[in-house]
Amino acid sequence: MMSAERFEAERAADWGELDAALRQAREKPERLGADGVRRLGVLYRAAAADLAFARRRFPGDPLLGRLEPLVLRGRAAVYGRTGRRQSVWQFMKRGYWVRLAERPWLVLAAWALLMGPALLGFVWGLVDSPTAAGLMPAEFQGAADPPVEGRDFDADEASAFSAQVMFNNIQVTLLAFAGGITYGLVTVYALVFNGLILGVIAGLAIGAGNGIAFLRLVSSHGPLEISCIVVGGIAGLRMGWALIRPGVLRRATSLRREALPAVEMAIGTVPYLVLCGVLEGFATGPELPVWFQAGLGFALAIAFWTLVYVRGSRATSRAGRSRRASPAAGRAALR
Repeated sequence: MMSAERFEAERAADWGELDAALRQAREKPERLGADGVRRLGVLYRAAAADLAFARRRFPGDPLLGRLEPLVLRGRAAVYGRTGRRQSVWQFMKRGYWVRLAERPWLVLAAWALLMGPALLGFVWGLVDSPTAAGLMPAEFQGAADPPVEGRDFDADEASAFSAQVMFNNIQVTLLAFAGGITYGLVTVYALVFNGLILGVIAGLAIGAGNGIAFLRLVSSHGPLEISCIVVGGIAGLRMGWALIRPGVLRRATSLRREALPAVEMAIGTVPYLVLCGVLEGFATGPELPVWFQAGLGFALAIAFWTLVYVRGSRATSRAGRSRRASPAAGRAALR
């Protein structure tokens, strides 16, 4: 027959892990990440079952006085409503980057779906420009001819162009995001299609000797703009994968679980799309040196993905290390 001491010895590691997770949720909840939140729920439900068992088998044992407060704290964290919500500034400062870093393999998949076709389109535009240009959609035909070197933009034209590009980029990114509801098929199409068009345009422009003009057209905003489209793809693939591989959950439940993080990523990307529109309207003309335009564009993209690593990946890694170390808390959580 199991004694209270043996029961506590067997379950203390999980109780200690729950205690550590609850402390982290109270002090720095953003470090838990999606996996940490799910693990917290699992630990709480297991502790609640342990409490019910202990009440039946060990009534009046001091163990109950230590386990009951832990379960109450867990219930408040899992089911209670918190009065402190993450502010917009806190989300943009850290939460957004954590969301992007939660699924590293989706980041790689989105980049591959965009840049793989872009590379093929670039080669196609170089080696078979008549066919590549002829098969491009009509709305992109003019884009194959970069602007004439030295052309000036007046303020009204630049402002209108900036607004047009801003809304177009938001539309492309949100299409990649919303396509997740189609099991990710529309997301994949949006990434592949836009990557192919980008590559073909680059191949046609460079093949025609207009490489410098092409750089003026895209380099100041293009790297960050591509990053934003990739983020929309990550959000869409996240929802699509939830439908394809729901695990033990129903597909509707799995989708709801991933929809909020995906929406947060899409909304959090809008300010960077606005920045891309401003740069495309005001930093693509001949007034600025092309080396400055290219340097500005790549610096912004590098800064963006550096933040994903520094504020996202590191926070996710710290949460993982904390979960692995927390069983060592064991008995200390209850004594």
